[in-house]
Amino acid sequence: MWGSFLNVVIYRLPRGLSVVRPASHCPACEQPIRVYDNIPVLSYLLLGARARCCGVHISGRYPIVELCGGVLSVAIVEVIIRPLPLATPILHALAIYVADLALVLGLTAAAFIDLDHMEVPDSISLGGTALGLLTFSLRGMAFTDGLLGAAVGFAVVWLPFGVLYTRLRGKPGIGMGDAKLTMLAGAWFGWVGALFVLAAGALQGTLAVIVMLLAGKRPEEPETVQRWREEQLEELERLPEEERRKLEAELRLDPLATPPGEGLTQARIAFGPFLILATLELLLIGPRRILSWVLL
Repeated sequence: MWGSFLNVVIYRLPRGLSVVRPASHCPACEQPIRVYDNIPVLSYLLLGARARCCGVHISGRYPIVELCGGVLSVAIVEVIIRPLPLATPILHALAIYVADLALVLGLTAAAFIDLDHMEVPDSISLGGTALGLLTFSLRGMAFTDGLLGAAVGFAVVWLPFGVLYTRLRGKPGIGMGDAKLTMLAGAWFGWVGALFVLAAGALQGTLAVIVMLLAGKRPEEPETVQRWREEQLEELERLPEEERRKLEAELRLDPLATPPGEGLTQARIAFGPFLILATLELLLIGPRRILSWVLL
């Protein structure tokens, strides 16, 4: 059920739409979706991946996101809640479950949004960071550990790619949404967790690109990013000179404002999903167990 709500968030949040109103409706013909056609996973199968209202194809992403919500919820119960000592108060266990579920659901939405738009909404990254700082005691941390972790997590991405790279190349080397994701990881798991997420995310992202190349595919930008860039160029043509210069200055600081060049070194992929995958691994495997593996 929460995974079903994530589909609403993934579609509406990047478009600046309310995730509450109106009720679920078909994005093709805008007809309201009936309750019995909105049952997670099951409705997709019964409808044969076609909307009842207009027959438009329903993306397989919808049941995948719904299943992700359910699987991650079960995973939290199995690997985090069940191993708790029997003397753990029920309210304490419930608080851990709710906080961790909010984290994984938010990260799941952020991953799919980043795949489509190559950006991570601040409402998720900053909200997740705040939640991590507020729930530090649920993970046996000190508040200062989370605060230091958040600072380190942001700095290890922002300094090299947001400051040094910009001075050398005149534009950022990576979106600041990725820096905010490592900041989120640091708020939840301390500075060691932030460094793990950055390293593991980079490793898994590299492996994914290698697999794509072996399969004969080249990383390509989402169509939404290409359309956004075209819209920005059209807006520049319409603006007065002073406003045009201001927008041009803003676009120079946006790594997506220029199209990727030719060749593998110029390919552009969303890095956020790999940082998010590493964060989920850290949550479900555990910082201490991962650290022991790294030290071995």
